[in-house]
Amino acid sequence: MTSDFTLPQSTALSTSGLMHLKRFWSKVMLRRVNQFDDELWKKEWQLDKTLLSVLGLGIEQTLTYLFQHAPSFEEFEHWILLTSGMPPGEQVNKFNNLLHKLPEFTQTISSVLSNEELTFWEQNGYLILKSAVPKEDCQETVDVICDFLKIKLNDPETWYGPHTSRQGIMIQLFQHPLLKKNRQSERIRMAYEQLWQRTDIWVTTDRVGFNPPETDQWKFPGPDLHWDCSLDLPIPFNLQGLLYLADTAPNQGAFTLVPGFHNRISEWLRSLPAGTEPRTENLHALGSLPIAAEAGDFIIWQQALPHGSSPNTSLKPRFVQYINYQPADISQQKRWL
Repeated sequence: MTSDFTLPQSTALSTSGLMHLKRFWSKVMLRRVNQFDDELWKKEWQLDKTLLSVLGLGIEQTLTYLFQHAPSFEEFEHWILLTSGMPPGEQVNKFNNLLHKLPEFTQTISSVLSNEELTFWEQNGYLILKSAVPKEDCQETVDVICDFLKIKLNDPETWYGPHTSRQGIMIQLFQHPLLKKNRQSERIRMAYEQLWQRTDIWVTTDRVGFNPPETDQWKFPGPDLHWDCSLDLPIPFNLQGLLYLADTAPNQGAFTLVPGFHNRISEWLRSLPAGTEPRTENLHALGSLPIAAEAGDFIIWQQALPHGSSPNTSLKPRFVQYINYQPADISQQKRWL
């Protein structure tokens, strides 16, 4: 296994002046041939994700490229420029200061969420930010997704064809000016800052979703209710979010969660008989709720809530964009349960 000392230091600079990139590339190259220590990989994973946020790259998108092509570092840098362009100098400096452990200028946290919304948040663990993105931008984003998938919104026969970027209802589409614009919504960012109670958070470059109506030949593939975190207690505070790009009814494959479960997950887990696998329990029996909302509305939730998509029994597809903000020093559980 490879020692930490055989790797470039995080402070080594790339051509764009960004730190940690060369170390990240080196780690992946070693990992693809099973010569890298898992514990060190886990230890630096949040920093690696923050690096990709600065670069405007999707996690799976980047790892797939590196594992499949094993590029030289110079080839990797060239691929980044072709894929997402030159990272903004302000973001590069902010990230490099993070590596130097320099204190960041703390901005005032705006109170974009009302007292009523915060009370609802504490009780239910989720919020719907109304009109977080203009409806016209949402419709244009839907058009971008349709064009990318080569489907026609008014022709259901085109909704189910294969595409190399389709993974169930998840679509591997990351870089487009509209997707970036949606991620930069001031209202969304300010809501995350208020809930995190800090401004040093980084927007992720995540996927979009397309969930068409079920047919006799095509059935909802999931994901159904699940957690994206370890269930090793205590579950640390973390957030997730998605943007509805079109009006979505409860039966339209709506995003579904169990309201308020963050307040009782510890008690529920401890109440399970020994040897029970919590993830295979009937999570809908805990009180699942499909969330109906309009185009431009943003749903943000705590990671302790069981959540997922749902079967689309309507006549219209569901379109979403996944957007999240996280700090670089987020708490991680050591065990995956």
